Formats: sequence, structure tokens, C-alpha cells
Amino acid sequence: MSDRRTSLSTVLSIVMLVAAGYAAVLLAAFAFQSRLVYFPNVPSRAIGPGPDSIGLAYESVEILTEDGIRLDAWYVPVREPRGTVLFFHGNAGNISHRLDSLRVFNKLGLATLIFDYRGFGRSEGVVSEQGIYRDAEAVWRHLTDERGIPAEEVVLFGRSLGAAVAAYTASRHGPGALIIESGLVSVPDMAAEVYPWLPARWLARIWFPTGDYLQTVTCPVLVVHSRDDEVIPIKQGLRLFKVAREPKQFLELRGGHNDGFLVSGRRYLDGLDAFLTASLGK
Repeated sequence: MSDRRTSLSTVLSIVMLVAAGYAAVLLAAFAFQSRLVYFPNVPSRAIGPGPDSIGLAYESVEILTEDGIRLDAWYVPVREPRGTVLFFHGNAGNISHRLDSLRVFNKLGLATLIFDYRGFGRSEGVVSEQGIYRDAEAVWRHLTDERGIPAEEVVLFGRSLGAAVAAYTASRHGPGALIIESGLVSVPDMAAEVYPWLPARWLARIWFPTGDYLQTVTCPVLVVHSRDDEVIPIKQGLRLFKVAREPKQFLELRGGHNDGFLVSGRRYLDGLDAFLTASLGK
């Protein structure tokens, strides 16, 4: 009897320790979500070489949000642009780490406005989901109001986490087109895939619900994703394509999450070019 009680006590102790450990993990996941989602210091907040280092003339821009945050941005013009890209980058690094994309858009005859969210690069403030949405509104106003670019000539482009911000902006305004590259359905949805043993949707304080925003977007949509994406599986992109309204297109790439557009080369350029021609009429 004594041995049986000892064994039971040991089992209960182990169960309590496991439960306590699990509770600690849940608490940490809830409390430190921002550190799990945003990586402004990876690889660095320091701004590297500008577009002129790859032969592109550009203008340094400072954009003020409605809550008084100053955002750092670059405007890269082209002669007689077919449209202007508003670029929403992913959750790491800053605008100086996106020179390859600026080169691509330049080849496609597109001017580009790329900016850093609050808390990224040289932009002021502390990053948050609602703050990023305010940033998106500010850069949209900068393009359409201050620069006078017609909304129907603006192409919203979002990569990775930026796909949610682009979809949010498209759902509230009337751009000429929306391109979502390597996007996720939502942060909780992605977390549920990565951490199936956690109640991710119950713990979520950060959402970025790309799929929800897409359902109300009325402009042409291009969803771009690589089957080799090791960060956000292609099934996330396929689900986004499914919920998007017509007219819509899907462009499948090869290569990883961060280099698929480079690895795919001509396929990527031709796919974007065909979509832009159909959407913008030029």
C-alpha cells in the first residue's frame, strides 16, 4: 500500500510540474507575442546602402502619421511610370534590405514608395499592429494626396507579414491592383500550424487577418507563393487565393521564403508584368 501511495504521489507531482510548465509557456506566449512576431533588429535597424548603390535615383521621404510618428521612406521614380508601387515589407529588417525588389519594380516600369513601419529602421515609435495600420494610412495619403497619384494607378504590394498590411489598405481604399507575396492567412492561423499543441487563437493579441481583409477587396488580386517556402507553407497562399474575389490570379514560384522571387527569375518578372498589364491596362 505504501509503495502504491508513493507511486501515485510521484505521478501527481510529475503531472503538476508538466501543468505548471505548460502554463508558463502559455503565459510567455501571451506576454511576449511582439517579440515572436516583429524582428526590427534582424539583421539590424541600421540603414544600409540606398537605391543609388544599384543605380536607381531616389528621394528620401519623411512621412508623418496621424498620431505624430515620423516614418522613414524612399521614393524611387521612373520615367513615364505605368503605375506606382506602395511596398509593405515583412517583419524583419528595413527598407535597405529590399533593394532587389526595388530593381524588379524599376524593370517593370513602376515607381516605388517603400517605407519602414514604426520601430523599424529609422522610423520613430514602437511597433504594434494598430500602429502599423496607422502607418499604412499615412503612406497611402502621402501618395494619393500629397503626390497626387490617382488611386487607380497605385499597386499595393505586400510580402510576408506585409501582405496583411497591403490587404488591409486595399480593403479600405481603391487601388489599381493588389499583389500578395508569401502571405499568411493570419498570425493565429499560422501559429496554430507551427505550434499545434498551443491554443494559439485563444492566446492571440496580434492578428493581421489577411484572409478576412481579402474578402472585401474589389481590385484585381495576384497571390504569389513558392511551393518551397520554408517559413509560410504554400497552403497558406492557396487559402488566400481561394477567399480572394475575382478578378484574381495565382503565381507559383520556386525557391525559399526570402529568395523565391530571385530564384524564379524570369517567371516572376513575366508573371507580374502580365498581371499589371491586365490590371492597369498598360
